[in-house]
Amino acid sequence: MKLKNLTLAALCLVASLLAVSCSTPSGATSQSISKSNVTGNWVVTDIQFEGIPENSKVTVFDEASYNCFKGSNWVLPSNGKGSYTLSATSDGCTTASQPIMWSLNKQAGYTMFQFKKLTQGIKAKDITDGYRVELSSVSGDNMVWRAPVTFENQSAFIVYTLQKTR
Repeated sequence: MKLKNLTLAALCLVASLLAVSCSTPSGATSQSISKSNVTGNWVVTDIQFEGIPENSKVTVFDEASYNCFKGSNWVLPSNGKGSYTLSATSDGCTTASQPIMWSLNKQAGYTMFQFKKLTQGIKAKDITDGYRVELSSVSGDNMVWRAPVTFENQSAFIVYTLQKTR
């Protein structure tokens, strides 16, 4: 009887170890984010920094200051051919509209939103440069992106909060 209990205890221990080793990595997005969750029109309502001092001069997406992206509109249709638009502001931002090709990609347990800027006369498949941000969450009309960056040789993030518009 003792051998049977010892065998049962050993099997439980092995099963526990397997369950822990196969679980989702800590911090990984466990929800399943699909393209339909992201499709639509979005506006950037806030941009925060993690590991970057406030009031730092940060250019995002090789385009403009992060402040110029606050209030930007992102059109993300299901066919993947969208755009974003920046508005002119009193603090130096200029109006700009940029066509993009976007998609989702799974990477190390995370859902990544990726896009590349489209240039007139060049096919999307011929454009090799692009941008990738972690889709931290998509919940109803809210979406959060975390863009990994290096700031003063340290890992940091730019966190974008977007809200779906009707």
